[in-house]
Amino acid sequence: MLFPDEGHGFAKPENRAGTLYALTYGRPCAKSVEPIEKAPFFHFIPGHRRLCVATVGCNLRCKYCQNWHISQKRVEEVKHYDLSPEEIVEIAKKEGVESICFTFSEPTAFYEYMYDIAKLAKENGVMTSMVSNGFINAEPLRQLIKVMDAVKIDLKGFSESFYEEVCFGRLEPVLNTLRILKEEGKWLEIVNLIVPPLNDKADEIKKMCTWIKENLGVEVPLHFSRFFPAYRLTRLPPTPISTLEKAYEIAREVGLNYVSIGNVRGHKHNSTFCPKCGNILIHRVGFMVLSNNIEDGKCRFCGHEIPGIWK
Repeated sequence: MLFPDEGHGFAKPENRAGTLYALTYGRPCAKSVEPIEKAPFFHFIPGHRRLCVATVGCNLRCKYCQNWHISQKRVEEVKHYDLSPEEIVEIAKKEGVESICFTFSEPTAFYEYMYDIAKLAKENGVMTSMVSNGFINAEPLRQLIKVMDAVKIDLKGFSESFYEEVCFGRLEPVLNTLRILKEEGKWLEIVNLIVPPLNDKADEIKKMCTWIKENLGVEVPLHFSRFFPAYRLTRLPPTPISTLEKAYEIAREVGLNYVSIGNVRGHKHNSTFCPKCGNILIHRVGFMVLSNNIEDGKCRFCGHEIPGIWK
């Protein structure tokens, strides 16, 4: 069983005479070359280009989905390509990218396709990552990450009520995914999109940060991202920058070492700082890396070891 419950339709395979077929297999609706920072991944070979791959489908129904036009659609409703895993890997090699990233919609909606691409990419020296909501059962997750290099999980909030009412899912399976990724030693980064007034309470953010510290450690990068009105939540305002800055302060006070603010171009905390000496490790403006002061996995200024995938 792939998902923790029956899901919500568009990610489901089709039963044909007792055999389940993944309708998304080999049918990507998106393929593009973009900077890895857009994921966002900040500790995964900064500045490199990734080949983004997505099909339709998602096992959640987030009311604020930025990519609802593919995540909430069926294969036949969206224009798509016919590309085998071998062709995707060849495109990646031809484009000269360092990784393939499964993103935009929910990658577990095209699990088999993603797995086959990642396995083949690994054999060809191309790295892979996925941007996921983390709503997946333990066994398929453990199988997948054997061929995956990095994972970014959208931790959408820190209450069951938020997940149930806004995302039509559950929190606990996502927390279990995070525990497994930590247990397996897979490189992990977390994003929390702050949606006022639905998941922006200071006590809830502190509870989330404390859970991360106690269960995953202080080295896991946490990205607070700014919400902009979308899909079914178009009447809500964008996240105030002050709210993002308060979340940043809470996370740092809890003790998390690598915290950033996203979707605010030019913000100081879109860059990465050394937790020991305070110098800028990676200077970013938007998705551009202006300087990288990490050498052999360490801060160039003080020698402090910085966790991540650097080459």
